[in-house]
Amino acid sequence: MKGEALVIFDSVSVTRGDSRILENVNASVFRGGTTAVIGPNGAGKTTLLLAILGLARHTGAIRFAGGRRPRIGYVPQRLVFDRGAPVTAMDFLAAAIQRWPLWLGMRREARRRASEALERVGAGHLARSPMGRLSGGEHQRVMLALALSGRPELLLLDEPVAGVDIAGEQIFCDLLDELKKECDLTLVLVSHDLSMVTSHADHVICLNKTVRCQGPAPEVLTPENLASLYGIHMGLYRHGGGSARREESEGHSHDRDAG
Repeated sequence: MKGEALVIFDSVSVTRGDSRILENVNASVFRGGTTAVIGPNGAGKTTLLLAILGLARHTGAIRFAGGRRPRIGYVPQRLVFDRGAPVTAMDFLAAAIQRWPLWLGMRREARRRASEALERVGAGHLARSPMGRLSGGEHQRVMLALALSGRPELLLLDEPVAGVDIAGEQIFCDLLDELKKECDLTLVLVSHDLSMVTSHADHVICLNKTVRCQGPAPEVLTPENLASLYGIHMGLYRHGGGSARREESEGHSHDRDAG
């Protein structure tokens, strides 16, 4: 993929206790594109996102184009909260936007921005829905709305379609493609779903504590590279009318990576 590098990882390493989570990571994220970070569980994929956010202490350097840190939005894989709490999607977004408890009142500006964010991701109808009753796909739309409310230039997504059914996955991915163009976003997504990566990513970083390979998706997502990265057999299959690759190993877990 050609273009300006928005984020550059220069010999980035992360250590927790006696464990090296990331080691000497050298990679780039290109402006205006979709970069997918793939790798087995425990490869350090989530930690890489946290390092961009400044939430994981690291050695080496993470540099941004022009020396200016872009506005960053983040969609985590899951959010732990009390599903029995009487909090609607509107309450959740407005409280995060205004950054004070709702019992102090909901500011009109926070309500407006929350409503606009929900509409932008096609979730305006969920404004009054309790967060605890949302489906996986609906929950991800609300989290995406929250991430977009800060008008990010760089959007980080950790397993954005985990727990979403196939139809919902396609809708969510199409929405991301539309938002990328509409909002001039650069996307970085962690995913185990190689069909999603093949269909939507321009650039791929294969990570297993360090970068094993990186480059344009068609060049990187080969059976040989994937077998080397995961240590398993990979297969090809058709997805949505196009070619896609998916992991086909018995017993391979797709839970959030430990790193």
